[in-house]
Amino acid sequence: MSVLQMQRISICALKKDRKAILEKIQSMGVMEMNQIAEDEEGFEKMDTLNARQRFEKKAQLSDQALAVLETYAPEKHSMLSGLEGKKLVEQEQFDKAVAEKEAIVSKANLLISKNKEIAESKAGILKLENQIESLEPWISLDVPMNFEGTGKVSMLLGTMPAETTLESVYEQIAVNNPDIEAMDVKIISSDRDAAYLAVFCLRAEAAAVEEALRAGGFARPSQVTDKAPAKKKADLIAEIQKLNNEIEKTEEEIRSYADSREDLKLVGDYFRMRAQKYEVLGTLPQSQRTFVMSGYVAAKAVPAIEKAIGERYDCVLDVEDLKEDEEPPIILKNNAFSSSVEGVLESYGLPHKGEFDPTTIMSFFYVFFFGMMLSDAAYGAIIAIACFVVLKKFPRMSKGMHKSIKMFMFCGISTIVWGVLFGGYFGDVVDVVSRTFFGRTVTIKPLWFAPLNDPMRLLIYSMAFGLIHLFVGLGIKGYMLVKDGKILDFFCDVVLWYAFLIGLILMLLPTDIFASIAQTQIVFPPAVSMLAKGLAIVGALGLLLMSGRANKNPALRIALGAYDIYNITGWLSDVLSYSRLLALGLATGVIASVVNQMGSMFGKGIVGAILFVVVFIVGHTLNLAINLLGAYVHTNRLQFVEFFGKFYEGGGRPFEPFQSDTKYVDIKEETLS
Repeated sequence: MSVLQMQRISICALKKDRKAILEKIQSMGVMEMNQIAEDEEGFEKMDTLNARQRFEKKAQLSDQALAVLETYAPEKHSMLSGLEGKKLVEQEQFDKAVAEKEAIVSKANLLISKNKEIAESKAGILKLENQIESLEPWISLDVPMNFEGTGKVSMLLGTMPAETTLESVYEQIAVNNPDIEAMDVKIISSDRDAAYLAVFCLRAEAAAVEEALRAGGFARPSQVTDKAPAKKKADLIAEIQKLNNEIEKTEEEIRSYADSREDLKLVGDYFRMRAQKYEVLGTLPQSQRTFVMSGYVAAKAVPAIEKAIGERYDCVLDVEDLKEDEEPPIILKNNAFSSSVEGVLESYGLPHKGEFDPTTIMSFFYVFFFGMMLSDAAYGAIIAIACFVVLKKFPRMSKGMHKSIKMFMFCGISTIVWGVLFGGYFGDVVDVVSRTFFGRTVTIKPLWFAPLNDPMRLLIYSMAFGLIHLFVGLGIKGYMLVKDGKILDFFCDVVLWYAFLIGLILMLLPTDIFASIAQTQIVFPPAVSMLAKGLAIVGALGLLLMSGRANKNPALRIALGAYDIYNITGWLSDVLSYSRLLALGLATGVIASVVNQMGSMFGKGIVGAILFVVVFIVGHTLNLAINLLGAYVHTNRLQFVEFFGKFYEGGGRPFEPFQSDTKYVDIKEETLS
């Protein structure tokens, strides 16, 4: 339950050791670069843009080659392959691939060129298919399309509107040029777009015939062939088959490089690491013989850097505490249970410098409320077991994914506990199955009470748990104020609110309104009632007079105090917000019971049992999915809005160390424990 103490470390070393020191710092992954000697006289930065772009280009080349292999020789992946994480490789294997990087880059270029050949061949096939499509209307023509006729007779090929008939063509000629008599028209084919004609006429009258036809929409074909269309189509099909054979041959050549997949990944990550190193190198202030490196490290990592760098190289290490106005990156340090919800906190915002880390306290409430919302022991067992199996089967999954899966495992365990307390096992499936198929009702009694039978009781407990949650948040605010030495603020903003709220709660409990909701009457001794009124009055007067203490104007001060007291409505709204614990808990149980009742409607025969199983699986799968999502969303909401709203600001930035940020593999080597 803490934020690791950060320090600034500066390393001044000889240029000859620059490469080795940078690579060592990168492999350790414990230092975030933040240079402070940028404006020092005698130091200048090195222009590494071209080198970095060259390495990035080669890394992208490797990625493209891998994409080509994945297209034609895909790796076999399981449904959960996304959880596997990056493969761990030995340093020796990585070094071997790096030694052969030029040959591997050549393979990458070859794969990309082969893929380009396939793309060009496919484009050629598409072009040929379009030509075949354009030939289809002329396929019954038994002369080449560029045939112009004999010495005295001319052939005109063209298209006219789809509704064109032989009679309309002759009529068109007769109207536009009645002197033409020696002419023959043949409709080769027609479709919904056009009619395809072959017109024969005297060569001397060809121009006049064409002009007359154009008045009716006649147009020459855009493409003509030097062979009969049927023969040309056969030639085009042969060309397509030839290109398909070439594509198959090229694809087979690409598949033959499948064994190079691992080398491509290793070399791609090598160039990616080199690009990262040169990006940092471009930020380092350097003189003629030395360079300076500075950045943030966790205080516990300083000894490891001193041992790895200070004892091995001729350099000077300077470690200093951060300045008062310096805002360092944030590293959270929590136990195995609480660290699982760090992702939830990070999605809201990390604590800023000096702010309290609420992860541990939040983790308890998070798991507590999640289980209460889902509240079915069978659902919880499914979640917990599934998450446990995934954690064991995929130990190398990403850090963030590992935390999330572990968090859901703990939430599943909490759900089991609440399910046992409320008597929820796939809703009331034990009751329904025993009654439907065995003729007698067997009920597993809840260890505490059944919410469906006593919802108001659950409502009271939901708001009580919410009040505890909010009071803890207010208490954390008080702790932070005392820690900062703001005793007056602690008294005015925390103690007075506690007095006011506790007084009002004690006054509410004996009332008829609360008795009607809780189904029980609470009676306090007169002394407790007087104490409640006294706390409420003292708290209200204190808030009225002290909430606006920053203002010297008495009227404005009182007005601000009155406004602060009005914020009691905000507290009421926050407490009522915890009724979602009741709503989601009931929703899970009600929907589960409805699913069971639907399944039992088919009777107790064999068919009824089969249909019951089908309805059971489908219904409970959907119910689990919907309410799992609902529990996750609303549990986050209770933390972000109600709990954090009482004390937490956030706004810290995450620690982003200079490290080997690879894409495909992790390299097995000595790292900081």
